[in-house]
Amino acid sequence: MKRIFTFSLCICLATGVLAQADANLGIIPAPVSVSRKPGTFKLDKTVVLVSADPANAAIADLLNASVVSKGGFSLREAKKAGTSEKAIVLSSSGAEQLPAEGYRISVNDKKIMLTGKGAGLFYAVQSFIQMLPEKQNGQLLLSGAEINDYPRFKYRGLHLDVCRNMFPVAFIKKYIDMLAQYKLNTFHWHLTDDQGWRIEIKKYPKLTTTGASRNGTIIGHHPGVGNDNVVYKGYYTQDEVKEVVAYAAARFVNVVPEIEMPGHASAAIAAYPELSCFPDQDTFVDAKTPWAGTRKGKLVQQTWGVFDDVFVPSEHTFKFLENVLDEVIALFPSKYIHVGGDESPKAYWEKSTFCQDLIRKLGLKDMHELQSYFIQRMEKYINGKGRSIIGWDEILEGGLAPNATVMSWRGTEGGIAAAKQNHDVIMTPGPAGLYFDHAQSQSADEPTNIGGFSNYTKVYAYDPVPEELSADQKKYVIGVQANIWTEYIQTPVKAEYFLFPRMFALSEIAWTPVTRKDLKNFSEDRLPLHLARLDKAGINYWVPVPAGLEQKVMNGEDFSIELKAPLRGARVFYTLDGTRPSENAAMVNGPVRVSVAKGQKLLLKTMVITPGGRRSVVTETILNNGAPDVKTK
Repeated sequence: MKRIFTFSLCICLATGVLAQADANLGIIPAPVSVSRKPGTFKLDKTVVLVSADPANAAIADLLNASVVSKGGFSLREAKKAGTSEKAIVLSSSGAEQLPAEGYRISVNDKKIMLTGKGAGLFYAVQSFIQMLPEKQNGQLLLSGAEINDYPRFKYRGLHLDVCRNMFPVAFIKKYIDMLAQYKLNTFHWHLTDDQGWRIEIKKYPKLTTTGASRNGTIIGHHPGVGNDNVVYKGYYTQDEVKEVVAYAAARFVNVVPEIEMPGHASAAIAAYPELSCFPDQDTFVDAKTPWAGTRKGKLVQQTWGVFDDVFVPSEHTFKFLENVLDEVIALFPSKYIHVGGDESPKAYWEKSTFCQDLIRKLGLKDMHELQSYFIQRMEKYINGKGRSIIGWDEILEGGLAPNATVMSWRGTEGGIAAAKQNHDVIMTPGPAGLYFDHAQSQSADEPTNIGGFSNYTKVYAYDPVPEELSADQKKYVIGVQANIWTEYIQTPVKAEYFLFPRMFALSEIAWTPVTRKDLKNFSEDRLPLHLARLDKAGINYWVPVPAGLEQKVMNGEDFSIELKAPLRGARVFYTLDGTRPSENAAMVNGPVRVSVAKGQKLLLKTMVITPGGRRSVVTETILNNGAPDVKTK
């Protein structure tokens, strides 16, 4: 008797699936509550857009632009609607009763009411835009519903490193747009590092004439298989920074600048060698690192990693950093200034007579306490300017600065320790999937990346509030953030690939209550809609593979494999002869039925191609019927 193995994949096609049919109305992140109500609102040219408050004019324009884009018509705007007119009403009346950044949406057959104030009303419009279905007969039909919504965390962040590779202002604005559309409210701008200083500081022009330029960049993984020998340089002027900050503020996104200290300082030291413990010593270059140009003097690094030459904790250095921060604080209204504090080797401090004398003078125990002294000095200065610091979790070592917020990146342990000390915590652990420079699959097709693994399901599974904390301690976890480091991300298009769809999952763990999270609904009902929008807009993203094919081996004799596309209009191609699938391979039109002879195996390879021509990585699955050389686990 034959053993028959049937394997059915459950990702549904987005074809025919409208936002209105989904339990969450197609909204990412999922709202706190969605209740279906009787009636259908017909959105057409006769509808009036009502907004009586001039403060909401820009939000009203955003809503109207979305209707033009989706429906092909604009709405007449008015301060009030006639008694017989259908209307979409933007209102801040009663919004003070809502939680911070919260909103309400009510839809019936006569009126759509969006209620909120400031960010809350902005987010109401973002949800409304996501709810809009496809046009039918010149109108958009919205089902009756009541939505009540507000964020789980007050800090919902996304980071971008512009030091290893820099991105134009136009892309920074696009990045901020993407944050705002998915209710993330913080852009963490990593502006200084070993490979480049990227912000204009007028008092110290060498930071951008020297520190913002490196003579070349390694090719391939650290320490590099070659060097491109191309001078890489660039920085953001203060006028450009002001432009970005204003652009973000208009979208209710706060920009947090990061000025690294005491480590990751090679670019600053190249510009001003006296900031080093050993100003006359050449920058250390690993013999294995392919290098462009001279190896003499203080140099901006051309490879990635952690380097020993860090800021010396001298009065001269502190004055330099205070002057830098004066200009930074003038540019950024953010409550928070990020001071880094991560990956700061102590080798130069250990060798430095000045540092050893300072340790004895201050009565410190070791180098970790010297770093704590450094961070506390800078915190005191920043606090004196009415601001607060954030630092990576290494700032815990040697004693935490009194008012510091800890960003826990190496795992959850730093965040747990900080919360137990009654310090605010932002969770951003790499091991939990929140480093978006990691690979999104195990396929050899993944572009060059730093390593590690993080796909959107791993991100979605993460809960930023550790169970190890007591109820009171959990209150100190104020938010969550994901990070994009750009050692191996050279272009905006590649940055988008690493961002999506993981950013969708991030937004949901940052906003949505744990009790409302539903991976099946997210993956099958809402994600395909949002990926289709990216595809139509020409935004790059990682194309999901048919679900379940992460399995390396399936065992059986007769297989019936249903391969369904992960977004509307996409096609799935496959091969069984070992060749690479493409549009020239067999296309899936129904279950793929395969029989494998006893003791044999076949290699199933698949590829998804979207309507916009984007391609997934190739999956490889062994269909095994007792072949002796196949590992079944």
